[in-house]
Amino acid sequence: MRYFLGVIILFCLSAKVNAQDSLTVKADTVKTHSWKKAALFSAVVPGSGQIYNHIAMPKGKKKAFWKVPLIYAGLGATTYFAIKNNSLKNDYKAEYESRKVGNAPANFLEYDSQSLLTLYAQHRNRRDFAILGIGLVYLLNIVDASIEAHFVNFDISEDLSLSIRPTMYNSMSYGVSFQFKFR
Repeated sequence: MRYFLGVIILFCLSAKVNAQDSLTVKADTVKTHSWKKAALFSAVVPGSGQIYNHIAMPKGKKKAFWKVPLIYAGLGATTYFAIKNNSLKNDYKAEYESRKVGNAPANFLEYDSQSLLTLYAQHRNRRDFAILGIGLVYLLNIVDASIEAHFVNFDISEDLSLSIRPTMYNSMSYGVSFQFKFR
């Protein structure tokens, strides 16, 4: 009996060691996907973190590449508005200073000096908001890449289910019952 028990214990220990060795090999072969690397890529070159996430995703879940044109469209549009409003701001300032020296109105005949100051302030504020928009698009690019990197290996199995049913606890009390099933 002792001999038989010793053989069973020895067999279980060797099976446990073999299982640990195979788990170690599997863990080494699985690539780890880093959210820090995705954020760094997007910080250096906007959109590259999304491409890094897209490459790491499993075959059927690839969907990150479509965000890259949106990132560049956002950066391009906000940069365009920043440059355009800065140019108009400088034009209104130059015209106002020209009139203040005593020159005749050259470009903006329909505006008086006070209107030029108002337009100058308006376009300066619009330029500042466009610069803020550039920063927000850039920051959202980095945040999106790092958040999506967390979900690269996230799997929603069809074995998960949630059922919601009305429940009566006693004759006067009603409620809702939530039941999670993991198969």
